[in-house]
Parts: sequence; C-alpha cells; structure tokens
Amino acid sequence: MSDTPIDLGKMSGSQKAAAFMLAIGEEHGKLIWEILSDDEIKELSQHMSSLGAVEASSVEDLFVEFAGRVSSVGNLNGSFDNTERLLNKMLPDDRVQQIMDEIRGPAGRTMWDKLGNVNEMVLASYLKNEYPQTVAVVLQKIKAEHAARVLGVLPEDFSMEVIMRMLRMESVQKDILDKVEQTLRIEFMNNLARSSQRDSHETIAEIFNFLDRSAEARFLAALEDRNRDSAERIRALMFTFEDLVNLDPSGVQTLLRNVDKDKLALGMKGASDTLRDLFFSNMSERAAKILREDMEAMGPVRLRDVDEAQMEMVNKAKDLAEAGEILLSDNKGEDELVY
Repeated sequence: MSDTPIDLGKMSGSQKAAAFMLAIGEEHGKLIWEILSDDEIKELSQHMSSLGAVEASSVEDLFVEFAGRVSSVGNLNGSFDNTERLLNKMLPDDRVQQIMDEIRGPAGRTMWDKLGNVNEMVLASYLKNEYPQTVAVVLQKIKAEHAARVLGVLPEDFSMEVIMRMLRMESVQKDILDKVEQTLRIEFMNNLARSSQRDSHETIAEIFNFLDRSAEARFLAALEDRNRDSAERIRALMFTFEDLVNLDPSGVQTLLRNVDKDKLALGMKGASDTLRDLFFSNMSERAAKILREDMEAMGPVRLRDVDEAQMEMVNKAKDLAEAGEILLSDNKGEDELVY
C-alpha cells in the first residue's frame, strides 16, 4: 500500500466503490452494508483495506460519478484498522472478525494466528508461569487441536485448574482480551522472534543431515576448500547416524520399538562395531540373534540403500526426541542437542 495519493483516473471500479463507502461512513453506508452479501462485503473490505490515500479532490470527482455531490470531504486513508473500525460499527463482532481474518490472508497476522504456529512445548513453557485464568483465555482463542496439545504438556494440576477456569468462563470482555493479547505480543512473541533467529551454520547443518553420504562428503569437502572454519562448525552441528551411540539404554530400546525391523537390519549393515554392540546389548538374546541372521542373509547391499535406512532411523530418533520420549546428544561437545 503506497502513501502516494491514488489518482481517480487510475482507480478500478472496485477501488472506487471502496473509496465511496469510506467517504459516506457509517451513517449513510449502513443501509448499503446490510443488503450486501458476505462475498460482496469481503471483496469490498479487501479493497478498502488496501486502498491507501485518496485526495479530497478525487473523492469529490468520485461522488460526481455516483450522481451525487459531497461538500467538505477530507482525505481518505484505506487501511486494515480503518476498515475494521467501520465494519465494527455496522456488523456483529464475530462476522467482522471472520471478514478481517480472511482479507488479512493465510499468513497469520493476528496474535492468535501466530500462536497457532508456535510449537506446543514452547507455548506451554511460557504459559505455565501465567495465571490459570490467562491461560484459559488463550486456550479458548486458539484452535482446539492445538489447545489439546498444550494442555497435554502442561503440569497436570495446572492443566486441571485451567480447565476449571474454562468451564466457569463466560464471554471474555474486550478490554481483558486486548490486555492478554498485548502481553503476549510484548512478552512472548517479541522474545520468541529474537530467540528463534538461527545461525546460518545451524540451517546448513540441518540441510546436510538430509543428504546422502556421498553428497554430504562432497559438499563438506568443497566447503572446506573455501571456508574451513564454517565447514568445521557445520560438521560439529550435524547429527549423524553414528551419534546414536550416545543414546542411553532407555533411548535405544525406545528407538528399537519404533523402527521398522527391515530398516534396522539394513542400517546396522553400515554401522560401526561400537554402535552395533550398543544396539545388540539393549535387545533380548533372541532378538539380537535374529537381527544378526537377517543382516547376514542380506549379503552385499547398496550403499545408497544403507544411507536411506540410516537416515530413516535418524529421523525417527528426532521425532521421538521432539515428542519427549528420548534425548538426543552429539559426541562433539558437552552441550546436548535436542530437536
């Protein structure tokens, strides 16, 4: 949306209609809004919200086109706020909210849309320090599926307190809702935006994790020729199949229960003796014997197939770690690497 006033001669019919409705305001426009269909209201609101500045002279010329004349009309500035303010005076709140959400698009510009894209673990970690009443308001505003995941990771006693508040809650007053939204925007979303800025080396390391072994080696070797320090940092950040050797016994057993047995045998074909011993030692004697026999029965296998099986095991381990069922750590330092 440009700050340069729009010229009447360059306006489309929809833009002229939007400017006209902004100009006549609530008193004269209410009857028109009431007879428009939902689709017409959405289309008109979209053009109003993106109209920008319209000079007074253009507004007067516009009214001539509508076979009317308005005196002392000031400049107009079509925006989301002005459009929402006008609609609020003429339409029910829930209808206005639906219309504004749709014309804002799918990017999630409202606070509640943004919260819907926040991982439940991160959101729960913040909300557990808030008052149960505040949490109840938040969970009523986000989608039920997301709210369920957040409740599931909050402390049980706290979750029950939040549920009881939600049961007793009636309609939330707008000033309370605005205050909660403002607090979330200042204290949570701003901090989240700052903390979520990732080092480019982390991004590249994550991408390299999904390369097959030959491509990974090729890219790292080429990078070493150009920037050895960056190559070493990326290599240190990567989580590889052999890093599974740092799983504790419970983590190994959990992973074994969730990995396809054929993929396990194929992945173990290319594993180091240390990693093989770790997995065999956390299986029953019978299961270990069967796995060894399966590996021997395979004979020679393609390296590409082994890489794919190992990557599937690594991805499964990451999924389990994200669900909180296992803890992943690398062997390149003392810091834990949790996905």
